[in-house]
Amino acid sequence: MSSITRWDPFHNLAALQDQVNRLFQSSGRSEQSMTTWAPAVDIYETENELVLKADLPDISDKDLDVRIENNMLTICGERKFEQKVNEDNYLRVERTYGSFSRSFSLPSTVNSEAIKAEYKNGVLTIELPKRAESKPKQVKVNVAANNN
Repeated sequence: MSSITRWDPFHNLAALQDQVNRLFQSSGRSEQSMTTWAPAVDIYETENELVLKADLPDISDKDLDVRIENNMLTICGERKFEQKVNEDNYLRVERTYGSFSRSFSLPSTVNSEAIKAEYKNGVLTIELPKRAESKPKQVKVNVAANNN
């Protein structure tokens, strides 16, 4: 007569985790370098414009490209891995390097001819002014009193 063995789906999970960890450690770089890099972006609106701010630390302004085409704002760039230090001397690499591209669809209310961009302290700020006809208008309505 055979004995019944209880099946444990997590029996070999620890061993599998160890194998995965060894795989990433042996590659020389962390798993972060294997992912696609997309810089963090904040977008907010004021009465007169839309403002986009992108975190782009350690990127030269020469390595940034900002374009508008067919109502699409595209930011491209590259963060290069520092060659001053031998790659074998790194103990941990968590920041992502390489090229990136982010695209944003612009509303028709944006005046694409008057867009301004500034790159300062690792933050790219793009000001997207609204067209004059899209700004809210206030019209004063005179109310006539009818005194009988």
